Amino acid sequence: MSALALAVLLSLVSAIAYAGGAIVQERVAQTSPESAYAPLRRPAWWGAGCLNGLGALLHVVALAYGPLSLVQPLGALTIVLALPMAALLVRRRAGATAWRGAIMATVGLAGLLALTGSASEDSLDGAERLLVGLTTAGGVLVLMMSARAAHRHPVVRAVLLAIAAGSAFGMASVFTKSVAVDWSGHPFEQLTTLLAIAALATTGMLLSQASYRGAGLAAPLATATVVNPVVAAAVGLTLFGESFRHGTIGTVLALGCGVVAAGGLILLTTERIGRDRGAQVVAQHTPTVPDSPAGLDTMPNRTGQNRQQPPSDGSAVGGNVRS
Repeated sequence: MSALALAVLLSLVSAIAYAGGAIVQERVAQTSPESAYAPLRRPAWWGAGCLNGLGALLHVVALAYGPLSLVQPLGALTIVLALPMAALLVRRRAGATAWRGAIMATVGLAGLLALTGSASEDSLDGAERLLVGLTTAGGVLVLMMSARAAHRHPVVRAVLLAIAAGSAFGMASVFTKSVAVDWSGHPFEQLTTLLAIAALATTGMLLSQASYRGAGLAAPLATATVVNPVVAAAVGLTLFGESFRHGTIGTVLALGCGVVAAGGLILLTTERIGRDRGAQVVAQHTPTVPDSPAGLDTMPNRTGQNRQQPPSDGSAVGGNVRS
């Protein structure tokens, strides 16, 4: 098996693990206190953490064999795989729009796979790592404060937190790629970068957990799934010297495939948001009928007044005894 094929296989299994973790995180977020970023007393939360850890481990190994501009976009399969997995595990059916979005995302990612070149052996030096790390930390803090200010708008808050989570995950992958390239030299010199990776990965998980509260699974997951590869691929193309096949034409085609994949993810998001809003509207406009006294139903008569009707359960009417 070639290195590129192994990277693709590991990325697929990693996406499955991440999708399972996201589904469990959403369920935990729905039943946890609003202020709990990390519900440590919930075994399901630890299970989601284990799934995310497995996905991260496989993702790290995939980065060692494949280019950053390929492995990161394949992570977008998380939202595609979460669709059938949620239908099987939590009995949540997806509409036609969601399936069209899944097909678009898959086609776009397949195009990126076909156009991806070989892995680069370049890495970030110390100054570049410091600059990128500080920039990422500042951006994440700004997004967190903006999300806190938008607490009255759950979807906006969730999207802002998901952007922060996707940025943290993407930069963690960038640093992981640097460590994988430089590991054969002096592993102990990578200690600072390893600590940064752990901090970014932990921050990304906590922010993604918080983003699922009040907005469901699709909107935050799709946002983080798009932001993650965009951030990492941008660094890979600009700082790692990675490129696509067929020169400028291949780069343009790859951008087009990225747009198709992003459009599919947007369809997945809008389908879920529209369904959730529809359910909320129906719930808000459903009248509640008060219980009538003595178990009798009330019906309006022709004069507009209510008249009592006997219960239709087969009980005695006019002396007939219920069998």
